Amino acid sequence: MKNETSVKYFYVLPFSEETKNKPLISTFFFFIYVVGVLVNSSIIAVICLEVQLHKPMYLFICNLSIVDIFYTSVTVPKLLHILLSGNYIVSSSQCYTQLYFFIVVASAEETLLFVMAYDRYVAICIPLYYHRILSRRNCTLITLGIWASAVLNALLYTLSTLYMSSCHSNIIHQFFCDAKSLTKITCTTTQMFFIVTGIEIVLFAFIPFMCTFISYVKIFSVIFQMKSKESRKKAFSTCSSHVTVMSVYYGSFLAGYLIPAYSDVLDLVFNVVYATITPMINPLIYSLQNSNVQTAFLGLVRGMCVLQSNFRHKHP
Repeated sequence: MKNETSVKYFYVLPFSEETKNKPLISTFFFFIYVVGVLVNSSIIAVICLEVQLHKPMYLFICNLSIVDIFYTSVTVPKLLHILLSGNYIVSSSQCYTQLYFFIVVASAEETLLFVMAYDRYVAICIPLYYHRILSRRNCTLITLGIWASAVLNALLYTLSTLYMSSCHSNIIHQFFCDAKSLTKITCTTTQMFFIVTGIEIVLFAFIPFMCTFISYVKIFSVIFQMKSKESRKKAFSTCSSHVTVMSVYYGSFLAGYLIPAYSDVLDLVFNVVYATITPMINPLIYSLQNSNVQTAFLGLVRGMCVLQSNFRHKHP
């Protein structure tokens, strides 16, 4: 790593070192992390155990829950360690490793949200070809492609940041090592970094967003042409949860990364929303708005209660 000041570590300062609210802040992030992991794990378990949910749409929801677990696991445990120990020092290797895995899950989520929109497009606009286009083989290939492209993109992006010269400061005013915070403390950036950043924005942000937007324009045009009120309601219900997730994720992401940084506090708030709160509420949105997931989840809970009751009777 070529640094003019030979930075071997960073100070991650999401909040003031003298703040008196550390226990409250730690409790808040611990709550978000535990709830997010438990709810997403429940969604994964329900989809895997319920045969009726072994369909493309639920396969992608399952993958979204896996991504969301990784999302919070990359950032929150380290933040809790910093807050509870009072040790704000993060080595450069730890910082860039965190950046790498964060970009992996961010890239995977952005691509996955587009694939989920395409799934709804095929189901509503060309339903006769649904099982041919989204066959088990094709869904497996799509899933592998999502993760492979995310891993490759994160590798290229992280390598491009390693050669930036850090000379302004080694203090990161954020709750994790993100690309925007690292560029703030650099005095020179390489041509490779700008090329990779441009490619990433086009491939993993602009194209998926525009394709998703076009898909929903066509979806809603088909829905409004449906004569049956019940058919329109059913079509809307299958799309509403995904539209809600898309709006929350892209809204907070764009606010955090595209709006000029007027305040470190605003940057922190937007990052907390899309990197920790959004992964927690995604499964709640799907479970609240999808009757099949609700039914399967309640069936799983009842089954566990029956097993526990039988075990108590056999072992008083």
